[in-house]
Amino acid sequence: MRIAAAQAHTAWNDPRRTTEIVTDWIEAAAAAGVELLAFGETFLGGYPFWVDETSASLWNDAVQKRSFAQYLSGAVELSGPELARIVECARDRRVFTYLGIAERGSGPARGTVRCTLVAIDPDKGVVSEHRKLMPTFGERLVWGTGDGHGLRVHAGPGGVNVGGLNCWENWMPLARAAMYAGGEDVHVAVWPGSARNTDGPTRFLAQEGRVYALSASTLISLADVPDDFPLKDEVVNRHGGDREHLLYDGGSCIAGPDGHWVVEPVIGDERLVCADVDVDKVREERQNFDPSGHYSRPDVLELRVHRRRLDAVDFDDS
Repeated sequence: MRIAAAQAHTAWNDPRRTTEIVTDWIEAAAAAGVELLAFGETFLGGYPFWVDETSASLWNDAVQKRSFAQYLSGAVELSGPELARIVECARDRRVFTYLGIAERGSGPARGTVRCTLVAIDPDKGVVSEHRKLMPTFGERLVWGTGDGHGLRVHAGPGGVNVGGLNCWENWMPLARAAMYAGGEDVHVAVWPGSARNTDGPTRFLAQEGRVYALSASTLISLADVPDDFPLKDEVVNRHGGDREHLLYDGGSCIAGPDGHWVVEPVIGDERLVCADVDVDKVREERQNFDPSGHYSRPDVLELRVHRRRLDAVDFDDS
Protein backbone atom coordinates (compact mmCIF):
# COMPACT_ATOMS: atom_id res chain seq x y z
CA MET A 1 0.00 0.00 0.00
CA ARG A 2 1.25 3.48 -0.84
CA ILE A 3 0.65 6.04 1.89
CA ALA A 4 1.22 9.79 1.84
CA ALA A 5 0.89 13.07 3.68
CA ALA A 6 -0.35 16.06 1.71
CA GLN A 7 2.03 18.75 2.96
CA ALA A 8 0.31 21.80 1.55
CA HIS A 9 -0.76 25.38 2.15
CA THR A 10 -4.32 25.84 3.32
CA ALA A 11 -6.66 28.72 2.53
CA TRP A 12 -6.85 29.69 6.19
CA ASN A 13 -10.39 30.25 7.52
CA ASP A 14 -11.81 29.83 4.01
CA PRO A 15 -13.57 26.44 3.97
CA ARG A 16 -14.84 26.77 0.40
CA ARG A 17 -11.39 27.36 -1.07
CA THR A 18 -9.75 24.82 1.22
CA THR A 19 -12.26 22.18 0.12
CA GLU A 20 -11.01 22.66 -3.44
CA ILE A 21 -7.41 22.40 -2.22
CA VAL A 22 -8.22 19.14 -0.44
CA THR A 23 -9.94 17.60 -3.46
CA ASP A 24 -7.06 18.68 -5.73
CA TRP A 25 -4.58 16.88 -3.47
CA ILE A 26 -6.78 13.78 -3.28
CA GLU A 27 -6.82 13.71 -7.08
CA ALA A 28 -3.03 14.18 -7.22
CA ALA A 29 -2.57 11.41 -4.67
CA ALA A 30 -4.77 9.04 -6.66
CA ALA A 31 -2.75 9.80 -9.80
CA ALA A 32 0.41 8.92 -7.86
CA GLY A 33 -1.03 5.57 -6.74
CA VAL A 34 -1.62 6.64 -3.13
CA GLU A 35 -4.27 4.61 -1.31
CA LEU A 36 -4.06 6.27 2.13
CA LEU A 37 -3.71 10.06 2.37
CA ALA A 38 -3.50 12.33 5.42
CA PHE A 39 -3.77 16.09 5.87
CA GLY A 40 -2.54 18.13 8.85
CA GLU A 41 -4.35 19.13 12.02
CA THR A 42 -7.41 21.36 11.34
CA PHE A 43 -6.32 21.72 7.70
CA LEU A 44 -9.94 22.49 6.79
CA GLY A 45 -10.94 25.57 8.79
CA GLY A 46 -7.45 26.45 9.95
CA TYR A 47 -5.13 26.17 12.92
CA PRO A 48 -5.52 29.00 15.54
CA PHE A 49 -2.03 30.38 14.94
CA TRP A 50 -2.72 33.72 16.67
CA VAL A 51 -2.96 32.15 20.12
CA ASP A 52 0.83 31.78 20.31
CA GLU A 53 1.48 35.09 18.57
CA THR A 54 -0.72 37.56 20.52
CA SER A 55 -2.16 38.19 23.99
CA ALA A 56 -4.92 35.66 23.43
CA SER A 57 -5.75 35.24 27.12
CA LEU A 58 -6.75 38.86 27.69
CA TRP A 59 -10.19 38.80 29.30
CA ASN A 60 -13.03 40.31 27.27
CA ASP A 61 -10.63 41.87 24.75
CA ALA A 62 -12.62 43.24 21.79
CA VAL A 63 -10.09 42.27 19.10
CA GLN A 64 -9.61 38.77 20.49
CA LYS A 65 -13.38 38.29 20.57
CA ARG A 66 -13.77 39.44 16.95
CA SER A 67 -10.94 37.12 15.94
CA PHE A 68 -12.58 34.15 17.63
CA ALA A 69 -15.93 34.98 16.03
CA GLN A 70 -14.32 35.02 12.58
CA TYR A 71 -12.54 31.74 13.30
CA LEU A 72 -15.82 30.18 14.46
CA SER A 73 -17.51 31.30 11.24
CA GLY A 74 -14.81 29.57 9.20
CA ALA A 75 -15.20 26.26 11.04
CA VAL A 76 -17.25 23.50 9.39
CA GLU A 77 -20.05 21.22 10.51
CA LEU A 78 -19.82 17.47 10.11
CA SER A 79 -23.01 17.51 8.03
CA GLY A 80 -21.91 20.50 5.96
CA PRO A 81 -21.33 20.74 2.20
CA GLU A 82 -17.53 20.92 2.50
CA LEU A 83 -17.16 17.48 4.01
CA ALA A 84 -19.78 16.04 1.65
CA ARG A 85 -17.75 17.24 -1.34
CA ILE A 86 -14.53 15.77 0.05
CA VAL A 87 -16.23 12.43 0.78
CA GLU A 88 -17.47 12.33 -2.80
CA CYS A 89 -13.96 12.97 -4.13
CA ALA A 90 -12.39 10.31 -1.88
CA ARG A 91 -15.01 7.84 -3.13
CA ASP A 92 -14.46 8.69 -6.79
CA ARG A 93 -10.65 8.57 -6.52
CA ARG A 94 -10.58 5.52 -4.20
CA VAL A 95 -8.35 7.19 -1.60
CA PHE A 96 -8.83 6.49 2.11
CA THR A 97 -8.41 9.95 3.64
CA TYR A 98 -7.63 11.33 7.08
CA LEU A 99 -8.53 15.02 7.26
CA GLY A 100 -8.06 17.41 10.16
CA ILE A 101 -10.93 19.89 10.48
CA ALA A 102 -11.92 22.77 12.71
CA GLU A 103 -15.38 21.47 13.63
CA ARG A 104 -18.26 23.69 14.75
CA GLY A 105 -21.17 22.09 16.56
CA SER A 106 -24.38 21.77 14.54
CA GLY A 107 -26.85 21.62 17.44
CA PRO A 108 -25.18 21.69 20.85
CA ALA A 109 -21.87 23.59 20.84
CA ARG A 110 -22.77 25.99 18.02
CA GLY A 111 -20.38 28.42 19.69
CA THR A 112 -17.53 25.95 20.10
CA VAL A 113 -14.74 24.82 17.78
CA ARG A 114 -13.23 21.38 18.21
CA CYS A 115 -10.10 19.95 16.67
CA THR A 116 -11.43 16.90 14.87
CA LEU A 117 -9.77 14.19 12.79
CA VAL A 118 -12.13 12.71 10.22
CA ALA A 119 -11.53 9.29 8.65
CA ILE A 120 -13.10 8.82 5.20
CA ASP A 121 -13.48 5.37 3.69
CA PRO A 122 -13.99 5.40 -0.11
CA ASP A 123 -16.86 2.89 0.21
CA LYS A 124 -18.43 3.84 3.56
CA GLY A 125 -17.86 7.58 3.71
CA VAL A 126 -17.03 9.09 7.10
CA VAL A 127 -16.28 6.22 9.47
CA SER A 128 -15.10 8.24 12.48
CA GLU A 129 -14.80 11.81 13.71
CA HIS A 130 -12.25 11.95 16.51
CA ARG A 131 -12.41 15.12 18.60
CA LYS A 132 -9.07 15.94 20.22
CA LEU A 133 -9.21 14.76 23.82
CA MET A 134 -7.27 17.68 25.27
CA PRO A 135 -6.28 20.81 23.35
CA THR A 136 -2.64 21.67 23.89
CA PHE A 137 -1.75 24.62 26.12
CA GLY A 138 -2.98 27.83 24.39
CA GLU A 139 -5.31 25.87 22.12
CA ARG A 140 -7.63 25.57 25.13
CA LEU A 141 -8.51 29.24 24.63
CA VAL A 142 -10.23 28.43 21.32
CA TRP A 143 -10.99 24.69 21.22
CA GLY A 144 -13.34 22.60 23.30
CA THR A 145 -12.33 19.19 24.67
CA GLY A 146 -13.33 16.01 22.89
CA ASP A 147 -14.36 12.50 23.90
CA GLY A 148 -13.42 8.91 23.16
CA HIS A 149 -16.02 8.32 20.46
CA GLY A 150 -13.48 8.53 17.64
CA LEU A 151 -10.78 6.33 19.17
CA ARG A 152 -11.29 3.74 16.47
CA VAL A 153 -9.17 1.72 14.08
CA HIS A 154 -10.46 1.03 10.58
CA ALA A 155 -9.89 -1.58 7.90
CA GLY A 156 -8.11 0.48 5.28
CA PRO A 157 -6.99 -0.38 1.76
CA GLY A 158 -6.15 -4.03 1.32
CA GLY A 159 -7.31 -4.83 4.85
CA VAL A 160 -4.48 -2.81 6.42
CA ASN A 161 -5.68 -1.43 9.76
CA VAL A 162 -5.32 2.34 10.19
CA GLY A 163 -6.00 4.74 13.06
CA GLY A 164 -5.09 8.29 13.92
CA LEU A 165 -4.60 10.93 16.62
CA ASN A 166 -4.26 14.72 16.73
CA CYS A 167 -0.91 16.34 17.55
CA TRP A 168 0.01 16.02 21.25
CA GLU A 169 -2.51 13.21 21.73
CA ASN A 170 0.33 11.20 20.24
CA TRP A 171 2.19 11.91 23.50
CA MET A 172 -0.66 10.57 25.64
CA PRO A 173 0.35 7.00 26.62
CA LEU A 174 -3.17 5.69 27.15
CA ALA A 175 -4.49 7.21 23.91
CA ARG A 176 -1.67 5.49 22.03
CA ALA A 177 -2.37 2.24 23.87
CA ALA A 178 -6.02 2.40 22.82
CA MET A 179 -5.05 2.73 19.16
CA TYR A 180 -2.49 -0.06 19.28
CA ALA A 181 -5.08 -2.30 20.93
CA GLY A 182 -7.43 -1.56 18.02
CA GLY A 183 -5.03 -3.48 15.81
CA GLU A 184 -3.21 -0.70 13.97
CA ASP A 185 -0.77 -1.47 11.18
CA VAL A 186 -0.48 2.20 10.19
CA HIS A 187 -0.78 5.06 12.69
CA VAL A 188 -1.65 8.52 11.34
CA ALA A 189 -0.44 11.47 13.42
CA VAL A 190 -1.59 14.93 12.30
CA TRP A 191 0.15 18.17 13.31
CA PRO A 192 -0.18 21.91 12.59
CA GLY A 193 3.26 21.87 11.01
CA SER A 194 6.73 21.78 12.57
CA ALA A 195 9.56 19.29 12.47
CA ARG A 196 10.25 19.95 16.16
CA ASN A 197 6.93 18.18 16.81
CA THR A 198 7.21 15.36 14.31
CA ASP A 199 10.89 14.40 14.52
CA GLY A 200 10.96 12.50 17.80
CA PRO A 201 7.36 11.29 18.26
CA THR A 202 7.01 9.78 14.77
CA ARG A 203 9.89 7.35 15.23
CA PHE A 204 8.85 6.56 18.79
CA LEU A 205 5.23 5.86 17.75
CA ALA A 206 6.45 3.49 15.07
CA GLN A 207 8.85 1.65 17.33
CA GLU A 208 6.51 1.44 20.33
CA GLY A 209 3.47 0.33 18.36
CA ARG A 210 5.43 -1.73 15.82
CA VAL A 211 3.50 0.17 13.15
CA TYR A 212 4.19 2.46 10.24
CA ALA A 213 3.80 6.01 11.55
CA LEU A 214 2.65 8.64 9.06
CA SER A 215 2.96 12.23 10.32
CA ALA A 216 1.06 14.82 8.27
CA SER A 217 1.79 18.52 8.74
CA THR A 218 0.57 21.75 7.17
CA LEU A 219 2.35 24.76 5.69
CA ILE A 220 0.90 28.03 7.01
CA SER A 221 2.26 31.39 5.95
CA LEU A 222 0.92 34.83 6.77
CA ALA A 223 0.06 35.13 3.09
CA ASP A 224 -2.45 32.29 3.62
CA VAL A 225 -4.32 34.37 6.24
CA PRO A 226 -7.00 36.79 4.92
CA ASP A 227 -6.20 40.48 5.33
CA ASP A 228 -9.47 41.10 7.16
CA PHE A 229 -8.54 38.80 10.05
CA PRO A 230 -8.47 41.24 13.01
CA LEU A 231 -5.11 40.14 14.39
CA LYS A 232 -3.21 39.66 11.15
CA ASP A 233 -1.42 43.01 11.20
CA GLU A 234 -0.27 42.46 14.78
CA VAL A 235 1.24 39.09 13.85
CA VAL A 236 2.80 40.52 10.67
CA ASN A 237 4.44 43.29 12.71
CA ARG A 238 5.74 40.72 15.18
CA HIS A 239 7.62 39.17 12.26
CA GLY A 240 9.18 42.36 11.02
CA GLY A 241 6.44 43.25 8.56
CA ASP A 242 7.06 40.11 6.48
CA ARG A 243 3.64 39.24 5.05
CA GLU A 244 5.05 36.02 3.57
CA HIS A 245 6.48 34.72 6.84
CA LEU A 246 6.09 30.95 7.24
CA LEU A 247 4.50 30.31 10.64
CA TYR A 248 4.43 26.52 10.25
CA ASP A 249 6.98 24.82 8.01
CA GLY A 250 5.69 21.26 7.63
CA GLY A 251 7.81 18.39 8.90
CA SER A 252 5.71 15.57 7.39
CA CYS A 253 7.51 12.23 7.61
CA ILE A 254 7.12 8.46 7.72
CA ALA A 255 8.80 5.92 10.03
CA GLY A 256 8.83 2.14 9.77
CA PRO A 257 7.86 -0.39 12.45
CA ASP A 258 11.50 -0.75 13.52
CA GLY A 259 11.62 2.97 14.35
CA HIS A 260 13.87 3.89 11.45
CA TRP A 261 13.05 6.60 8.95
CA VAL A 262 11.32 5.71 5.71
CA VAL A 263 11.03 9.41 4.84
CA GLU A 264 12.72 11.96 7.10
CA PRO A 265 10.87 15.20 8.01
CA VAL A 266 10.31 17.38 4.95
CA ILE A 267 10.72 21.08 5.69
CA GLY A 268 9.10 23.87 3.71
CA ASP A 269 8.26 21.96 0.53
CA GLU A 270 4.68 21.68 -0.71
CA ARG A 271 4.40 18.08 -1.92
CA LEU A 272 3.10 14.58 -1.33
CA VAL A 273 5.33 12.83 1.19
CA CYS A 274 4.97 9.20 0.04
CA ALA A 275 6.13 5.70 0.89
CA ASP A 276 5.19 2.14 0.03
CA VAL A 277 4.49 0.06 3.15
CA ASP A 278 4.80 -3.69 3.58
CA VAL A 279 2.59 -5.13 6.33
CA ASP A 280 4.92 -8.12 6.58
CA LYS A 281 7.44 -5.74 8.16
CA VAL A 282 4.89 -4.99 10.88
CA ARG A 283 4.49 -8.70 11.56
CA GLU A 284 8.25 -9.19 11.66
CA GLU A 285 8.71 -6.51 14.31
CA ARG A 286 5.90 -8.00 16.41
CA GLN A 287 8.07 -11.10 16.84
CA ASN A 288 9.81 -9.49 19.80
CA PHE A 289 7.29 -6.87 20.92
CA ASP A 290 3.52 -6.53 20.65
CA PRO A 291 2.34 -3.84 23.10
CA SER A 292 -1.25 -5.09 23.28
CA GLY A 293 -0.50 -8.78 22.76
CA HIS A 294 2.30 -11.00 24.02
CA TYR A 295 4.12 -8.10 25.67
CA SER A 296 1.11 -6.98 27.71
CA ARG A 297 0.06 -7.96 31.22
CA PRO A 298 -3.75 -7.58 31.41
CA ASP A 299 -3.71 -9.34 34.78
CA VAL A 300 -1.68 -6.42 36.15
CA LEU A 301 -2.47 -3.41 33.94
CA GLU A 302 -5.91 -2.57 32.59
CA LEU A 303 -7.16 0.17 30.24
CA ARG A 304 -10.86 1.00 29.79
CA VAL A 305 -11.86 3.29 26.92
CA HIS A 306 -15.24 5.06 26.97
CA ARG A 307 -16.37 5.60 23.37
CA ARG A 308 -19.79 7.17 23.84
CA ARG A 309 -20.29 10.50 22.07
CA LEU A 310 -20.70 13.19 24.75
CA ASP A 311 -22.72 16.37 24.32
CA ALA A 312 -23.92 18.91 26.87
CA VAL A 313 -27.58 18.00 26.21
CA ASP A 314 -29.31 14.69 25.52
CA PHE A 315 -32.83 15.36 24.20
CA ASP A 316 -35.31 12.62 25.00
CA ASP A 317 -38.57 12.91 22.99
CA SER A 318 -40.00 9.55 24.02
